[in-house]
Amino acid sequence: MAYDIKSKFTKQIRFLVGETEKLLQSDVIESVNNACTYIINGIMEGNRIFICGNGGSAADAQHFAAELVGRFKSNDRPPLPCIALTVDTSILTAIANDFGYDNVFARQLKALASSRDILIVISTSGNSMNIVNAIKTGKELGMTTIGLLGKKGGLAIDELDIPILVPGEETDIIQQSHLMIEHFICSVIDDEFADVRCE
Repeated sequence: MAYDIKSKFTKQIRFLVGETEKLLQSDVIESVNNACTYIINGIMEGNRIFICGNGGSAADAQHFAAELVGRFKSNDRPPLPCIALTVDTSILTAIANDFGYDNVFARQLKALASSRDILIVISTSGNSMNIVNAIKTGKELGMTTIGLLGKKGGLAIDELDIPILVPGEETDIIQQSHLMIEHFICSVIDDEFADVRCE
C-alpha cells in the first residue's frame, strides 16, 4: 500500500476527537437540552415524531426512528410513535414524479402530521429545498421543528424552532456528530420512559 493504515487511522481518530470536543464550545448543549425537553413532552402528550433527511441523513432518519419505535438500550420502555419520511419508495417516487423532489417530505407531512407533532430534519448543509419546505410545512401545521445541521446551517437555520448546529465544514464529520447527538437523545428518552411498561 502507498501509505500506513495504522498511522492514517490514528490521525483520523485524533482529528475526530478534536472535532467532537468543539461541541462543548458551542451552543449545541443548550440546543440538545431544548430538543430533549420538547421531544419528551411531546411524547407524553400523545404526539408523534417525524424525521427526514437526504442521502446519509436519510439513513440517519431511518436509524433514529428505529431506535424509538424499537428500542435503543432499554427493554423497559414502550415503543414510541416515530415515522421516518424517507423509507416508502412508492410514496417518495410518486411525489417526486408528480409534484417535484422539493415536496417529497412536505406532502407527506400534510397527509400524516397534526398540530403539536414534532418534526426533526437532518441536513449537513441546511440548504436542501425539500428540507426547507418540510420545515415551512411543519410550522404551518403547528408542529415543533428541530434540526440537526452543519456548516453555517444554510436556509434551514432561521426557519427552525430549535436548530442544533454542529460546527465544522466536512460532511462526514458533521454526520458522525449528528449520529452521536441522535444516540444521546435516545438515551435521554430511554431514561425518561424506562418505567413506563408496555401493555
